[in-house]
Amino acid sequence: MLVTLLIALREGLEAALIVGIMLGYLKKTGQTAHNRQIWIGVAAAVALSIALAAGIQIAGAELEGAAEEIFEGTAMLLAVIVLTWMVIWMRAQARTLKTTLEGKVQSAIGAGKGVGLVAVAFLAVFREGVETALLLSAASFTTDGLSALAGAVIGLALAVLIGAFVYASTIRLNLRLFFSVTSLFLLAFAAGLLAHSVHEFQEAGVLFTLNEHVWDLSGILSDSSPVGQVLAILFGYQSDPSIESVVVYWAYWVATLIGVRWWLDRTIGRPAANRVAAAGA
Repeated sequence: MLVTLLIALREGLEAALIVGIMLGYLKKTGQTAHNRQIWIGVAAAVALSIALAAGIQIAGAELEGAAEEIFEGTAMLLAVIVLTWMVIWMRAQARTLKTTLEGKVQSAIGAGKGVGLVAVAFLAVFREGVETALLLSAASFTTDGLSALAGAVIGLALAVLIGAFVYASTIRLNLRLFFSVTSLFLLAFAAGLLAHSVHEFQEAGVLFTLNEHVWDLSGILSDSSPVGQVLAILFGYQSDPSIESVVVYWAYWVATLIGVRWWLDRTIGRPAANRVAAAGA
């Protein structure tokens, strides 16, 4: 429940902030008559995202045996890719997101096509919806379905409330700190998902293993114990992992931390360096 709550809160808040930026721009420029197009796009994105999440769950429920394990492993792998990219993209684009969105909104209005503004809102929110659907579906494979759904509903409700509060008040929350903390949590969750994905593929016979049990901590902290279940859901804990799961888990952390640093230097550091060079010239 905690995992799906945090995922839904993080993704829902991003979507709420995006909607708030667009509505705030229309209010600031005296163009609130276009609010309806924004809400149409948002409603369509939410509806399609819910349909996507339901479709993934229905497809998984129809499978059994090795096919089910391959499906779940693939869904987890895709969720890891999407989640990692989302964290990196958000850190790189956070500084220019507001300006970019406002520019797209104004361009759509300037073109005189209401459908264009609907499309801007739809695409901006649907991106978050796809991420949420995939991540929540992957998380539901490692926990009870009802508790996963409850966590998602609570997280989304909190995101809407926080987003409305930020939009309606003059108080500004420290969203940078919030996204930094949740990013670390989500990366830990992604590392665990990746290790679980390897486990599912090995269970299905798709991947071989050199050592099925690197260690066995079942007597100390088993996967079925209350604490073990929480750790398994949050961080992918396995009391008796294969060597491949362990290697992949730590390789993910190394690759991600190096990749984040490289990407931020490439997208943020390089322009700053170019400005310094230009000033010196």
